[in-house]
Amino acid sequence: MERRLFERLTAHFPVKFRDTSLDYGLDVFLKDISASGLRISTRERLFLNDYVTLDVKLPDGQDPVPLSGRVCWVREAGPRLYEVGLQFQKVNLVRMHRITKYAMAFSGN
Repeated sequence: MERRLFERLTAHFPVKFRDTSLDYGLDVFLKDISASGLRISTRERLFLNDYVTLDVKLPDGQDPVPLSGRVCWVREAGPRLYEVGLQFQKVNLVRMHRITKYAMAFSGN
């Protein structure tokens, strides 16, 4: 049984890598999130200990939520498809509240 310090919420939102031309959801989707990190599905190959910043697009019409973290695991999920775990370096509670509010509303968590 997996034990986590923070509850993990299912959260299917389009994401894009900050400072790239990739469009939301074309190559990256947020899968789940907790106060300590998140899991994304992407066609972009990332490597352990890479630092990335993502913009999460929520259905509230406001600016995307930027999240930064370190890649702590990568596994292949299919041909040219990867699941990636990111560990947050710092947590902004206001940003986390926006995401968890919509994650709970849309997924029934």
